[in-house]
Amino acid sequence: MKSIELNDIVAYVEENISSFHAKRLQSLDKLKLQDVLKRKNPYLFKAKNILTAQDLVKTLLDAHLSSQEETIFGDFLEGLAVFICNKIFDGKKSAAEGIDLEFDKEGIKYIVTIKSGPNWGNNDQIKKMQDNFRKAKRILRTNNPTINIIAINGCCYGRNYKQDKGDYLKLCGQSFWEFISGDENLYLNIIEPLGHKAKEQNGQFLKSYSQIINQFTHQFLEKFCLNGKIDWGKLVKFNSAKIKI
Repeated sequence: MKSIELNDIVAYVEENISSFHAKRLQSLDKLKLQDVLKRKNPYLFKAKNILTAQDLVKTLLDAHLSSQEETIFGDFLEGLAVFICNKIFDGKKSAAEGIDLEFDKEGIKYIVTIKSGPNWGNNDQIKKMQDNFRKAKRILRTNNPTINIIAINGCCYGRNYKQDKGDYLKLCGQSFWEFISGDENLYLNIIEPLGHKAKEQNGQFLKSYSQIINQFTHQFLEKFCLNGKIDWGKLVKFNSAKIKI
């Protein structure tokens, strides 16, 4: 087993973390108020007794960005995991559908699907992952029928106390990062480099975010407010009516 220096991880993060921040900004630039309004539950916001246009817009935008950022940052962490595993076990991005990483370790071929956290999917999505594992195993055994293959669902954070899921293992947080690196402290060591230029990057993001809040609030006031009050009926019709409004 080879080793990796923390400096190598720092260098990778510094080179690639800017793409995460850039994609965050791009997700704002492409956003339209009507798209956000169509995706979110108007009944929920009424039940929360939101009274001002800005509060509603901010709540909508924050909910949208939270899910977007989870996806974007998940892609970054997947790339980091592949990079680290490549340095230690010559791991590589897999060509198989739905498989993010494959590598050999102690005579075993591992195929890995990487997710951000442990609560990532519903039953259908988990069944799809299992199907991808079966297909990848079948392909890998075409030329080597006796090869020992173990499927892994790796999660970058969180805990999972029942790792054996029958036809695959689920490794989360410390267990996952140790599995791909051999270092039980890696999950701690990677946290500090992730803050590279975070203050500067977040400052740029906050400017765009504030601008979007102001623009969307103005648009919302014009279209969905009457005499200074939110017109919930009009908002619900826009979101849910059979006929496009």
